[in-house]
Amino acid sequence: MSNLPIVKDFFHEDTNTFSYVVRDPATKACAIIDSVLDYDPASASTSTIHADKIIAYIKEQGLTVEWILETHVHADHLTAAQYLKEELGGKIAMSQKIGIVQETFGAIYHLDIKQWNAQQLFDYLFEDHESFQIGTLKAYNIPTPGHTPACLSYVIGDAVFVGDTLFMPDYGTARCDFPRGSAEQLYDSVQSLFQLPEDTRVFLCHDYLPETRESYVCESDIQTQKKQNIHIHQGISKAEFAQMRNQRDSGLSMPKLILPAIQINMKAGQFPEPEQNGVSYLKLPLNYFK
Repeated sequence: MSNLPIVKDFFHEDTNTFSYVVRDPATKACAIIDSVLDYDPASASTSTIHADKIIAYIKEQGLTVEWILETHVHADHLTAAQYLKEELGGKIAMSQKIGIVQETFGAIYHLDIKQWNAQQLFDYLFEDHESFQIGTLKAYNIPTPGHTPACLSYVIGDAVFVGDTLFMPDYGTARCDFPRGSAEQLYDSVQSLFQLPEDTRVFLCHDYLPETRESYVCESDIQTQKKQNIHIHQGISKAEFAQMRNQRDSGLSMPKLILPAIQINMKAGQFPEPEQNGVSYLKLPLNYFK
């Protein structure tokens, strides 16, 4: 039996997000990567339509969830990690650098994060380059900061899950203008990914369907990214990339869901504690992001 991971993708069109179930064919252990909780901003209501598709697949296949992995604190969708853990088990995990994001955005939201440090909200925090397993599958992480300071890419067998670090070669790379983002760091992070074998499968968190394509795609490979990525193919210097990325980012608007998403995602998907009336409330920093 092959020891290569079996990857099943789930596309959430409202946020252009790909979630993944990565399974070990030998043991049926699996990990869920970058899940999505449906969110209607007009009513501030959540639902589990997308997550329920993942649950149905895992139950149909008889899989056991060991990990619920986040590549970073997403700004464009809410994570379904807490719901999936409740329904399926598994450890919610991401980079130990989450503290940088919590501190930065805790100040923006004017939240008291001291209690978060005393009782970490994630089940497990990875050290940089830490190895782990999914059943018999060997895996490790590569720190890939730049889009955010806590971005990780997960190498599982012959596949790497890069979050927002890279998009499809015809769409380029992630933005770097969020607080504590860095185009120079992103360039270095991509160079780290480019050290992987060229036939490594690259699974992306988003696809935005440029006009040159008719269908959404979630998978590339290192060789193609090196040769064809429109922003960071081989031959592009760090200075050239940073100038392009910073200029491009200066004209971008904030993601529609950034304010609710980060507030939830930096707490591992946990909602704020309900108030006396039983309702949870989000905070919005007025006029902070202009």
